[in-house]
Order: sequence, then structure tokens, then C-alpha cells
Amino acid sequence: MFSRYKKQPSAQPVEAQPQAAAPAASDAQTTAMVRKPVQKKVAEVVGSDKERKRKERLGEIKLELHRELLENLNLAALENAAEAELRNEISAIASEVLETRSIVLNREDRMQLNKELYDEVTGLGPLETLLQDDTVNDILVNGPQQIFVERAGKLELSDITFKDEKHLMRIIDKIVSAVGRRVDESNPYVDARLADGSRFNAMVPPIAVDGSLVSIRKFKKDKLGIDDLVNFGAFTEEMAAFLQAAVSTRLNVIVSGGTGSGKTTTLNALSSFIDDAERILTIEDTAELQLQQTHVGRMESRPPNVEGKGEVSPRDCLKNALRMRPDRIIVGETRGAEVIDMLQAMNTGHDGSMTTIHANSARDGISRLENMIAMAGIEMPIKAVRSQISSAVNLIVQASRLQDGSRRMTSITEITGMEGDVISMQELFKFQRVGLTPDNKIIGHFTATGVRSHYSERFRLWGYDLPASIYDPTTM
Repeated sequence: MFSRYKKQPSAQPVEAQPQAAAPAASDAQTTAMVRKPVQKKVAEVVGSDKERKRKERLGEIKLELHRELLENLNLAALENAAEAELRNEISAIASEVLETRSIVLNREDRMQLNKELYDEVTGLGPLETLLQDDTVNDILVNGPQQIFVERAGKLELSDITFKDEKHLMRIIDKIVSAVGRRVDESNPYVDARLADGSRFNAMVPPIAVDGSLVSIRKFKKDKLGIDDLVNFGAFTEEMAAFLQAAVSTRLNVIVSGGTGSGKTTTLNALSSFIDDAERILTIEDTAELQLQQTHVGRMESRPPNVEGKGEVSPRDCLKNALRMRPDRIIVGETRGAEVIDMLQAMNTGHDGSMTTIHANSARDGISRLENMIAMAGIEMPIKAVRSQISSAVNLIVQASRLQDGSRRMTSITEITGMEGDVISMQELFKFQRVGLTPDNKIIGHFTATGVRSHYSERFRLWGYDLPASIYDPTTM
């Protein structure tokens, strides 16, 4: 069957390595009556011994069959093969080997085995199942035997593993080589992007002590809009109305937050308020933004090559973008010297520009901007730096991932100018925490602070006359 894919056997056998059993959980003792008992639990996969043994057996069979496939498939011819044709060929070779070695599998195990073999040959091996699972947001690999996933804001240990470090390294090399990058002992870390747009980062030994570390932030095919975020409880309808007025009237917005707090999702949602007739240029390290406007130019920075040449930094992209007649510039994340050019763009006619930064609060976000300017080697008096920031930035939106895994827009703060040497700010909306439920879900509500927007007159002149009631505090 499909004999043109056959070749003569030449590969050497690969020995299987059994999977290590997960350690058992243990409880910590209570040391004081006023303190809650501390539960110390080792992450483990829930499942029966029978199921674990079944997976181990299938894993050993898969390794053997994968070796047979590498020996029998003409990999060079696979590029032009249709998916159905290739699946049939893999199934035929697998059936032949199972029959030769007198291995009997039920229909379910055989289908699962064929799927995993197909993923090994054409995809990313064990990671394919997680990449195709829409409930998984992040994939975190801590060595070949430990793969965590994030679902609904919570991390959990999956039952998927790699055979060994060589197996994991082969998948990492497959990913980075597809985008023209490399990772090895001399260059032990890499950023890349998967074919579907997912963000990929890896760090390999000797820097990674216990095996290669991989993190994948999955790319959502269906981006969340403002209505979706309101329905999910990320913020309120009143806050959405205010943000629509702010973006539509071309205020400069910074989305601040920690890792995994939803900064990029919030920035995507805010961009939906931009008029379709405007020219937008986006600059990112890894292209993630999904803007729906017609006139969008996307740029992606590039790291240096093996010889240390060819780097294109975000600052280089930003400088060039200023010569491309943009109406708005959106920087995926500001983290270095590009902050100077970003602030100058906001101050010199590119109103309505947006970016994200890592910070725990609006005030911390301002401090981070000051620090980035200092680290860029720009020698300016602190008052001049703060004056530049207060003139450029109009609004800071704070996104947070709370302890129960939920993501909230915890604050919307305006920058109103300078008072002496200090940047003047006022908070308009915030998330007020009240307590916790017995199952550790956060109880709270969004409320206005009672302060009227500094830009209310601007909103009115642009046709967004917001009712004064949206600034009224709410109580529960």
C-alpha cells in the first residue's frame, strides 16, 4: 500500500524508558490555633493504576512503532502527501508491525496509537493533543516527565509525558527550525511562534537544570470582544462605555498588569473601538494582536543571528513606523529603550496609540516607565521625564489575575498632569474585593470612585456625552 513512501530500513533501535511514578501527597501539621492548616500536596495526575499501566504499555508500543515508521517512511515524500493518504500509510505500517509481533490492541487503543504516531511524524508529538484542546490556555513543560496546563486560570498536571530529554529536544528543534532559529548549549534559550500563532519560549540544559523548560501561550482563534469580557465579568458595561469614549476620542492608553493577567486580550478588545478608516501599525516581539480593522500593518522584531548580527529591535521598528504615516501605533509590549520613541510618538501627533507594560498598579506603571527611560541611557532630569510621561499618557488600564484564577480589570486611572514634581492621577473605576467563598472564589464588585473624568468635555465634543451617573459609586 502506497509503496512510493517506502524506503529501506536504516535507523538504529531506541530503548524505551519507563515513566516515573508521581510521589504521594502529604499533609502539613497545624502549628497554631489561629492559623489555618497548611496543605502541602505534590502535584499528581488523578487516575487508576490500571490506567497508568495501560498508558505505559501503549507508550512502549508507540516508541517501537515510531522507530519502524522512521525506517519505512520516505520522509522527503511526505511534504506532498495528503493527510488521509498519510494516515492510511501509518495505519498500515502499524498494523503490519503489531501483527508481526503478536501484539493485540482493542479498537480504541489502536485508534489512539495511530493518532499519536501521526502527531509524532507530522506534528509536535505529545504536545499536539494539548494544542488541539480549546480548554487549555497555557502549556508549561518542566522536563520530559512533567507537563502542566492552565485551564480557567488554574494550573494542573497533565498525564502527557515525553519519552526522555532527547524526545523533548527533538520537538523543540522541530519548532524553532521552522521559523529559522536555533537552540543549543551555546544559545540555550529561544522565542518563537508556532504555525497557528501561539507564543513559544524554551530554555534548554545546561541552563535548565532538570530538563528543558518550555512554555506555550496558545493563540485564540476566536478573539474575545468587549461584549464577551463584560459577560465574563472582567469589567462592567459602564466601564466599557467609558473605554469606548476614551479610545474613540484618541486618548493614549497603557494596559498594565502581570504575566497572564490578560493584557493582550484587553488590548485586542480595546482596539475594536478604533475607526476602520484609520491606519494602524502594530509592533510586537511575537505577533499576537488580532486587529479587525482593514488598514493594519504588522511588524515583528527579530533577534540577532548566530554571528550576533541582523537584529531588528522593537525600537528600530518603532522608528521606522513613524515614517509610515500611521494614525495610531500599537506596541505589543514596552519593556526597553523603545519607551522613548513610544512616548515621543504619543506626544507628536500620533494620538490614540496604545501599549502594554508589566506592573502591579497604575502608579507602579508610571515608575516602570521612568525606570525604562533611565535604563535606556537617556540623561534627563526626573521632572522632565515625568513631564514627558504626563503629557504622553492619558489613561492606564490595570488588568489582574486574582488568586482564584479569574481575570479582572481592577482599575481605570487617568493621568491629569503635574503637581510640582509629582504626576497627578485619579482613579475612576476599581474592583472592590469583599471576601472569599468557602471554595476560595473571590467575592467583589466593580464600582466607580465618584470622580468625574478629566476628559469629559473632550468626550462631549467628540460626540460621546457620557451620563454623569456612570461615575456614581455602587455598593453591595
